[in-house]
Amino acid sequence: MITHVAILGTGKMGSAFAGRLDAAGTDLRLSLWNRTRARAEQVGVGTVARTSAEAVRDAELVITSLTNREAVRAAYLGRDGALAATGTRLFVEMSTAGPDLIAELAPDVEATGSRLIDAPVLGAPTVAARGGLAILAGGDAADVDRARPVLELLGEVRHVGALGSGARLKLAANSMLADLTVAAAELLAAGDASGLDREHLFWVLARFVPSLELRRAGYMEDRHEPTLFALRDLRKDLDLALEFFHRSGASVPLTALTRELIEEAMVGGADLDITAVARRYRRVADR
Repeated sequence: MITHVAILGTGKMGSAFAGRLDAAGTDLRLSLWNRTRARAEQVGVGTVARTSAEAVRDAELVITSLTNREAVRAAYLGRDGALAATGTRLFVEMSTAGPDLIAELAPDVEATGSRLIDAPVLGAPTVAARGGLAILAGGDAADVDRARPVLELLGEVRHVGALGSGARLKLAANSMLADLTVAAAELLAAGDASGLDREHLFWVLARFVPSLELRRAGYMEDRHEPTLFALRDLRKDLDLALEFFHRSGASVPLTALTRELIEEAMVGGADLDITAVARRYRRVADR
């Protein structure tokens, strides 16, 4: 039974993981690490470690939720990285950093006697805080089952295949999110131009994509903070997705165009929520 979990990375999602596991009413011990120590201390749960190696030292399960490939590599492979700690443990890589990184990490993790699964999630930090995520777990079935009691505190766990399968599926999921986000912004702008009632149009669009309601303030009130998912992070995910799809020989012109439109929207604020893509259409209309 897992009694000690380390969380490496306490950004929006990692903090939500920590808060949810602490509030779940279990006897789990938590240790946290973040490159900026103050951010880990602000979470207000568990113990904060100086290095990722220190954070994982007594943990049976390690969750990593970091910004990009470079951050993940540093947390695992750096001088005081998690793999420098003695002992064995199960690593659960939950960042959106692409399948290539999972393949890169696996030999180093296995060389220490530890195990690795990838388990990116669908859902915002607010969803994680109430345990409502969809978790796309890739890896050996026994490893996924070992992690399941902890991961099910965060949401529904779906074993989607061999190691790396979760990371690949997450790229498809975030590409879909990007396409839908841009489509909604475009149709709302087109509706404005053609004289349609904006409330009625949003209601119709949300009938097809109910998740739009979570971002109503962005689409309908031009309020793109607090940020649930930043434009810059979505562009990063689209870059990973296009790299993967093009290498596979897939034709993805719609997603490639969506990436260009997200890039244009970042001019108005790369750290704003993805609904700020609507401002790109407003700028075009004003011109």
